[in-house]
Order: sequence, then C-alpha cells, then structure tokens
Amino acid sequence: MSAPSPGVVTGVAHGRVNLIGEHTDYNEGFVLPTAIPYAVRVEGRARNDRIVHVYSAETGAGEYELGTEAPSRGWIDYVQGLTAALGPRVRSGCDLEVRSDIPMGAGLASSAALSIALLRALCDLNGLELEPVEMARLAQESEHRFAGARVGIMDPLAAVLAHEDRALFIDTRSLAMRELPLPAGVELVVIDSGVRHRHAGGAYNRRREECAAACAALGIASLRDLPAGWESRLPKDLLPRVRHVASENERVLAAVRALEQGDAPALGALLAASHRSLRDDYEVSVPALDRLVEAGEAEPAIHGGRMTGGGFGGSVLFLARSGEGAAAAQRVLAKAGGVGARILLPVP
Repeated sequence: MSAPSPGVVTGVAHGRVNLIGEHTDYNEGFVLPTAIPYAVRVEGRARNDRIVHVYSAETGAGEYELGTEAPSRGWIDYVQGLTAALGPRVRSGCDLEVRSDIPMGAGLASSAALSIALLRALCDLNGLELEPVEMARLAQESEHRFAGARVGIMDPLAAVLAHEDRALFIDTRSLAMRELPLPAGVELVVIDSGVRHRHAGGAYNRRREECAAACAALGIASLRDLPAGWESRLPKDLLPRVRHVASENERVLAAVRALEQGDAPALGALLAASHRSLRDDYEVSVPALDRLVEAGEAEPAIHGGRMTGGGFGGSVLFLARSGEGAAAAQRVLAKAGGVGARILLPVP
C-alpha cells in the first residue's frame, strides 16, 4: 500500500440509464444498464488532521471528524457512509469538492455515481486499490446504512464498469457480467419527466418489503428461485409484484438475444412490455411518465420505450433510429411534457 497522495486527486463516475431489468437487482435477477455522458466529479486534497470537509455548489458544505460518522439525513451521509465503511484505511482527513451534471431524482443513478466518484477520490488519497465489485459493494453498503436507501447492486456496478454505447449485462446473483454493443442504426433518447423521486422514501422500500414477504410465503431465499405453481401460493396483493419480477427477468434475457442479433424492433417491443409491467403490476410509474411513453409510442422513429430507474418519477427511455432521436424527443416533449420536463439524450 502506497502513501497517501499529497496533491489534488479527481474521482469520476458516470450516471446510467437502465435499458431493461427494473426492480430485479435486489431480487437476484438480471439487469442491462448502460452509461450516459453525465457524470459526478470529485476533487480531493489530503489534510493534516482528521477532519473531512465536503463542498458542493449545488447542495452546500459540511464536515465531520473521522471515526464520528453518524447519519444526519443530509447529502453528506454519502461521504460519511464511505469513510465509515473504509474505516482505518482512511488515514487522514481531506477536503472534497463535488461537481455533478447528473440531474438528481431523475432515475439516472446520481447517488451511485456520487458514491463511486467519492470512493475513487478517497482511494487515490489513501493509496488504496479496490476491485470493482468490492467498490460497488462498499457504495451499496453506504447507501443502506447511512442514506437509508435499500438500493440494489446494479447502480454502483454500472457506475464502476458501464460504458457508453454498450450495455452491461449483469447477473446480480453470480455477478457474472459481459458487455454487448447497442444495435447499429439506433440511438438512445432520455427525457426527464421533471417529477423527482427519492429512493430513501417509503414507496421504494415498500416494494422491497413486498418481495421479501413473497419469498417468506413461498419459503425461498429470493424471487430468482420461484417454484412451480407459485401463483397459487401467494396472497392476491403480492401476485402482481412477483409477476413483474419473473416476467422482467425473462425480458432481460430476451433483450440480450435481441442485442446479440442487432434486432432493434424486438428490443423496442421488450422496452414497451417492461413499461406496461412496471405500470400495471409493480405500480411504480406515475402519470407523467405514462404520458411521455404513450407519446413516444406514436412516433414512427421510436422502436419502443419505458420508464427507467426506480420509478415514482424520474425519466423515460426510448430506442430511436439514429439521427432521428432529437426531433422525435422534441415532439414527445411538446405533446406530453409537463413542468420541468427536458431532453437529456441526445445531449442538447
């Protein structure tokens, strides 16, 4: 292990858009994210004491002493969670400045990107080298313990490993991963609905609790292990939740085959089916997202689309013909966009 760096270090992590595989990662299922151009950048400099001072032009400043970390219900909890998880491996305090152009609450994993960018800066300052999966697990643990969001492993893994123009297929049980190119002749369209969401809020965590309740009723460890005839063994209120997870896993595997074959129309149809399942069975969509998706379905240049991210607000994703995405997005926005809605991809 090398000595801490005396100069300025920079940690960078990109946001992600999830092509398909929503609410499957915390059920040991399959996911298919890809990186987006928007990112978090953290500049850090070591101090000669044990104070961690953090500053962001968007969210303000805060500080604490190493070893005294405690959740404070503020954004600084993301930093506290990481230094607490690293423990004595963080050998001195530091000054950290955070800059981000990822819209917060847009379903693009801004919190995971923040955690990974912070972690990269902290590792450089303290001469640490972490494997990608260990880095992702530390970020996940930090969000669980300090931010109060029971996020799955997909977002931090995507922040560490995903690249633009390539989908990262992840089996969240085995953590086997491989990259697949997006089909030729397509581009991604992402529209932020302007409706904010918070993973630390009750609705997201309730969905996790419902999945856990379904596992308990079936006597299984995760919804990846659904037994034959599971439909007849569940309370009626849990049936649609489990139906979404089971069918979404099947859609992700079908999406992998579509990517392997370069079949954009097939991939688009799977995105549309995913949205219907998220809207009707998992009930995590909201009217603003549904209106945007419906408007996109009427566009000849769009193969299909869906809400993306944890839901209850955030963004919609469309698969469009190359060179036609920006114009199609403008028409969708004009027809169905609400207050605060804006086009994120293609980058204006």
